[in-house]
Amino acid sequence: MGYLTHISTSNELRIASKLSKSRAKIFLETRHYMRDALSALFEIEPIRVPIIAPPGEPPKLPIGMGFISISHCKDAFIICWHHKKIGIDIERSDRDFDYKSLAKKYFRQENIINSNLNKYLILKEWSAIEAAIKFDRGKLSKDIMEWRYGMDKENLYHNSKKIKLNLTQLPFLDWIISIAYKNKNLFHPPTIICSNL
Repeated sequence: MGYLTHISTSNELRIASKLSKSRAKIFLETRHYMRDALSALFEIEPIRVPIIAPPGEPPKLPIGMGFISISHCKDAFIICWHHKKIGIDIERSDRDFDYKSLAKKYFRQENIINSNLNKYLILKEWSAIEAAIKFDRGKLSKDIMEWRYGMDKENLYHNSKKIKLNLTQLPFLDWIISIAYKNKNLFHPPTIICSNL
C-alpha cells in the first residue's frame, strides 16, 4: 500500500486505517487512480485533484469540474469523466453467477421475458442498470427493481422517478462497459480510462 500513499490525502489515509486491509487497499487504489487520471485531464498535480469520495459513496468533484463515475470488477477499474452527469459500470463478460435466480429475483418481468434468460444478455442488463443507478446516485438495493432496460437496448427508465436515460454498451476485450447518460447529443464523448488492477 505504501506506493499509493504519495497521492492520498491525510483524510483518506485516516479513513483507510479504520478499514480492513483488503478494503483499505481498494479504497486507496481507486482514489490513487482517479487522482492520477484526472490530474492529466485537469493539468494539475494529482494530490490537488479535489475528489470527494467517502467509502461506499459515489465519487464527486466540486461544482464546475464536471462529473465522474467509477466501476471495478475483479481485474479492472474504469473511470469515466464528462462535463455532464454520467454513470458507468464494468463487468467481466465471462462472470460466473446464477443468472436465472438473479433475473427472477431482481429484474422486472418484461425484462426477463425480453432477455429469455440468456446469461450474456442478463449480464448486459445488470451492467446497464448498475450504470443507471450510478448516474442517479441511487442505491442498488432500493433502485434495482425500479429501472427498466428498454427493449431497444439503448434506453433505461426509472419507474417511480420517471427518469429516461440513454445507454451505450461496449464490449471491450474481456469486459462489458455500460455508460448511462441523459443527453443523447453529448457535445464531447466521455473520457474513459480503463486500467487492469
